[in-house]
Amino acid sequence: MLRVKAGDLDKMGLLFERYHRPLFAFLYHMTGQAHACEDLVQNVFYRMLKYRHTFNGDGEFRTWMYHLARNILNDSFRQQERWGGPKYDIAELAEKLGGGVAADEQLEKKQELEALQDAMAKLSPEHREVLIMSRYQELKYEEIAKILNTTEGAIKVRVHRALGELKKNYLHIEKGSKAHEL
Repeated sequence: MLRVKAGDLDKMGLLFERYHRPLFAFLYHMTGQAHACEDLVQNVFYRMLKYRHTFNGDGEFRTWMYHLARNILNDSFRQQERWGGPKYDIAELAEKLGGGVAADEQLEKKQELEALQDAMAKLSPEHREVLIMSRYQELKYEEIAKILNTTEGAIKVRVHRALGELKKNYLHIEKGSKAHEL
């Protein structure tokens, strides 16, 4: 990024190749809309070019990139009505679980994934964001703290609380589905 900042704009292609997939995954988990995420990723890279002078090289590039992505996501939320939480592609996740599992076990896994999807959708945006960054994006707490402009300890607390809320939501959904089956 320092080379891009210095005027070597050809290096932006290399950054795109390295980071567009993890950036897309982050945005997809936050919105649940693949088509919209393609546009959001493009906006992130556009802003990287536009605001390249703000990258000072003191911190990690990923931290700066995710900070821009969060700003774009917040702008997008403000411009549109809320999306109502992420919708994960359950069929895709269930497909990944396949490979010799009996049909009833596959159905059970699919139901568990649907319950997890619903539980994630019920999380507050702040809790969903820290879980996506820590669990799906595998960012370190230190990196998340820099992105969210807080302390590493605060992030640990947020993740712990988010996992607790997710567990509570999941168990509530599971309890409701079991009662429905009876």
